[in-house]
Amino acid sequence: MSKPVRIFWRIFFGGVAFVIILLAMLNFGWIGSMPDLDDIENPSASLASQVYAEDGTLMGKYYIEDRINVQYKDISKHIIEALIATEDERFYEHSGIDARSLGRAIFYLGSEGGASTITMQTAKNLFTENWSTKNFILRALQKIKEGIIAVKLERNFTKEEIITLYLNTVAYSDNVYGIRNASKTFFQKEPDRVNVEEAAVLIGMLKGATLYNPRRNPKLSLDRRNTVLSQMVRNNYLDAQQAEILKRQPIELNYKKLDETTGLGPYFRMILGEEMKKWCKENTKNNGDQYDLYRDGLKIYTTINPRMQLYAEEAVAKHMSYMQKLFNTQENIRTGSIWKGFETNLDQAIKQTDRWKNLKREGLTDEENLRTFYQKVPMRVFAWNNNRGIDTTMTPFDSIKYHKQMLQAGFMVMDPLNGQIKAWVGGIDFKTFKYDHANINTKRQVGSTIKPLLYSLAIEEAGLNPNSPVQDIQQNFGEYGLVPATSKTCTGATIPMAIALAKSRNCASAYIMKQLDNTANNGAKRFVEFLEKCELKTKIDPYPSIALGACEISLFEMMQAYSMFPGRGFNAKPMYITRIEDRNGNVLATFTPQRKEVINDVTAYSVIKMMQGVLTNGTGAGIWGYGIPGGLQVAGKTGTTNNNSDAWFMGYTPQYLAGGWVGCDDRFIRFNSKNGEGGRAAMPIWAYFFNKAAADPNCGIDTKLSFIKPEVMSNDIIIDYINGTNPILGGEGEDMGTGTSEDYEIPKNIKPEDLGAESDIIIENKKPVTPPVVPPSNAPKTAEKPKAVLPPPVKKPGGNK
Repeated sequence: MSKPVRIFWRIFFGGVAFVIILLAMLNFGWIGSMPDLDDIENPSASLASQVYAEDGTLMGKYYIEDRINVQYKDISKHIIEALIATEDERFYEHSGIDARSLGRAIFYLGSEGGASTITMQTAKNLFTENWSTKNFILRALQKIKEGIIAVKLERNFTKEEIITLYLNTVAYSDNVYGIRNASKTFFQKEPDRVNVEEAAVLIGMLKGATLYNPRRNPKLSLDRRNTVLSQMVRNNYLDAQQAEILKRQPIELNYKKLDETTGLGPYFRMILGEEMKKWCKENTKNNGDQYDLYRDGLKIYTTINPRMQLYAEEAVAKHMSYMQKLFNTQENIRTGSIWKGFETNLDQAIKQTDRWKNLKREGLTDEENLRTFYQKVPMRVFAWNNNRGIDTTMTPFDSIKYHKQMLQAGFMVMDPLNGQIKAWVGGIDFKTFKYDHANINTKRQVGSTIKPLLYSLAIEEAGLNPNSPVQDIQQNFGEYGLVPATSKTCTGATIPMAIALAKSRNCASAYIMKQLDNTANNGAKRFVEFLEKCELKTKIDPYPSIALGACEISLFEMMQAYSMFPGRGFNAKPMYITRIEDRNGNVLATFTPQRKEVINDVTAYSVIKMMQGVLTNGTGAGIWGYGIPGGLQVAGKTGTTNNNSDAWFMGYTPQYLAGGWVGCDDRFIRFNSKNGEGGRAAMPIWAYFFNKAAADPNCGIDTKLSFIKPEVMSNDIIIDYINGTNPILGGEGEDMGTGTSEDYEIPKNIKPEDLGAESDIIIENKKPVTPPVVPPSNAPKTAEKPKAVLPPPVKKPGGNK
């Protein structure tokens, strides 16, 4: 054998040996990581966790990669055919590696197309790092690794399973992953409903997700779609004449993407997400790893009623838009004098903005940075309209004041018998104001809404009843001072306890506190113990002034405390999750109602009767002017804190309990008139909600139900409101101010208006782009194709104006 021949064979066998060794090293993970057989047989990808309402409505998702898996049978054949025709024509012929494509790629160095098959791309999506490098050696190693995994996939899965894996893991733009999310995002269709041209658009995006995004680049997307249609003709999936007709059609988008600001109940989903993060840390999978809310595809089933949620959001929007217009007419708001003496609050707000922090990172001095806050720039600010925003030009400094002067709100609806929360509104607009005002950690002074709790304890343990005489006189608690601090609202009269509650008499409430124990502040200590029994988690100091609500409690806690009245003495812990499932539908956790008896049913019924008097003869009598359905039995209590910083209303029917708070985040920004009282600022939200919910049979509110009188009571409670005292200005809080005559006259041009629920807002909708093609005169006529549409909206009584 000649020397050149020997050298040739040495190089040949050496090359073969090198390739074998290289393949073995890659296969066993000696060069880079390689999934083991178990990983390949059980592939997984990051899946979005989904939140469902009580009727199965998808409320929203938590994700890093927005992906939801779908089965092969639920994918349109048009998608499958478009994919194979465009990405891998011989998919059903090869075993993971297409020799013809591989040879072509090597011979032309990739200029005539790559060698990746659908199986290799699936391997890349599932198991290999997507190296962003131009290094030829690293790219070559990656391709070899993809080929090895592809062969293993072909051995362990059918062709249908592989194509399903690929479509579930492929990336689209707008942070959307998988064919189901893509079809839902761009066309509002399940993947099995997608037609030929829509399938061509989706598959066309795979060559360049951003470049061929029909929302961003409609003309390029249109051209790419038509290329896919041509490929389908070439592979006999589509008739040539039909393809030509379809190519002349525009792209009919129906774009809507679920993110943190869209979907049902954004404030609720934010709080739910925090709760789920805690659950994930406290619970582990079979392998010992903690669950990941953003990757593990959990399914979270909640108690939220979609219709009630929409009605709650509409009620908040309707009343708060009205109140804001009213608030803006107040002189100190109109002139800006509200900020006099509070300039440091604005300085702090400036330094908390992203603008300030970004300019600091760019090297600007504080003086240079501050100067930019007084220069007008184009911006979008919150506004009370259906889009919750308006484009304008103003200085960043003025925009800070503008947004801080917005009245905020929290509103919640709950079933008092089992604690299930049916609606949760944490603020006026989640996109602009992320702070939630309904959760357990947001606490505000509760004012007179504390009184029904005090009165129930007095009935339970001090032997009082709704007709017991109480003195409307300032009380002296020795070293703990006088309550109230001033006697100017005290009438000095002796009145029935029911009238004291209806008229929200502060001095009478202080008297009732003293009946619990007249030694020092022992009555306050007893009341604090009772509030703890009501499951209030907030630490409340035992001072006598808590009889007037001079303590900070969350709306969430107040809902639990109030549940004992319609719950016939049983307190129900608010709950909003019923069960949690993994990505395969296995139940990981279930949640059941937690109830506890706090007072007896006679006490509960007695308080109900007194709270009905609040709405017929007391501070909440104006509720009937908001269209409450006739026959609906309602009980409730208004609440107003000093200087109108906080307005409350807690009310319930025999079936549902709802509570609301209204105020500004900065407490010095407030109404200086009766417009800031609970009966005007908060109660209408409750009324607007029940007006719509009671008219919708799907909400299940029975307007004929009555509060049940305990069987041990032979006679019903009769309360005489005729001989009571007249309400006195400032009855709900001390030093609220009397204002001027102008403060009590509502401007004639300000009226409540119907605005859509925040959850109804569609982020974007692009018009279709029609290609400049004139159809030939002899082209066959086809029926007009309807656009893809969202599911029909919930029919809302009254509609929008």
